[in-house]
Amino acid sequence: MKAVLIGPPGVGKGTQAKKIQAELGWRQIATGDILREAIQAQTTLGQLAETYIVQGTLVPDDIMLNLVEQTLYGDPPLENFVLDGFPRTVPQAEGLTKLLQRHSDALDRVVLLVAPFDAIAQRLAARRTCRQCGAIYNLMTSPPQKAAICDLCGGELFQRDDDRLEVIQNRLEVYQRQTEPVIAYYRQQGLLQEVNGWGSVEEVYDNIKRALGGF
Repeated sequence: MKAVLIGPPGVGKGTQAKKIQAELGWRQIATGDILREAIQAQTTLGQLAETYIVQGTLVPDDIMLNLVEQTLYGDPPLENFVLDGFPRTVPQAEGLTKLLQRHSDALDRVVLLVAPFDAIAQRLAARRTCRQCGAIYNLMTSPPQKAAICDLCGGELFQRDDDRLEVIQNRLEVYQRQTEPVIAYYRQQGLLQEVNGWGSVEEVYDNIKRALGGF
């Protein structure tokens, strides 16, 4: 099974992709992870990508697609995988289609996690991070035992700039602008399955499994 998992920031794509990997044995592929690995290993693509990152610019799609291709079709090639949050734009989606076609391959399913933006924004804005150890809490779903104090090290909890409500709302607006055309692209191909992404981790996971064919 070759699948893509897409959805707004904060909907839980990473959590669900990791669960799919742990329980079904499919490889989770998050482009941020493979990019960091390539840079750390100082591969040719990693070094090239790093030149853009140090300049504060986005890594071009062709470099990201080459990284994805190396991951999917290494030795041995992956039989089952789930792309976590990629592609984000139509050019990336078209590039992925061509990449797979070069290997006489194709996606089996694209699962879209759907959730109310207002609820996502409120949940993300409730996130707090420990200044000392980096532990993450959520005032709504996993609060600390003592207000503003880390359970693990006693450090101060704070709200990161990118967890502020106005920043989150902007990220959601950017997602909507970029991803609506991607959703239409995959719907036109008959690959898209919409899933309710708002619920417990287990509830959402069960919804995803049904969308993937009842695994």
